[in-house]
Amino acid sequence: MTGPRRDPDMVRPYVRTGGKIRARDDVRLESVLIAASGPTDSLGPDARRVMRLFTGTVGGLAVADIAAALELPPSTVRILVSSLMDSGHLTSPVAASDHQPESDLLQEVLRGLRSLV
Repeated sequence: MTGPRRDPDMVRPYVRTGGKIRARDDVRLESVLIAASGPTDSLGPDARRVMRLFTGTVGGLAVADIAAALELPPSTVRILVSSLMDSGHLTSPVAASDHQPESDLLQEVLRGLRSLV
């Protein structure tokens, strides 16, 4: 070998996330995110890769889609996205937990489905 290996897969998730080990509670794999405008010069390389995914997109991207596009573990992407949300680079129009239906409604739907069978 002539120099150090530059394989991005050799970088540990702990390093990619800047030492953070937990994502925000409201960031789930199904959470849809929208990029805010602003400078990204101060961001780390993986955070810049996340932000580049939003270039030219109309609408938002789900955390799962970001993880698949970057070929990174979803848990690592959740932490990266959490940091970008904290810094104001990304926003979620509606928190995923706000879309959870009431259990009474789910019970009623279940009863209706059973009556059809």
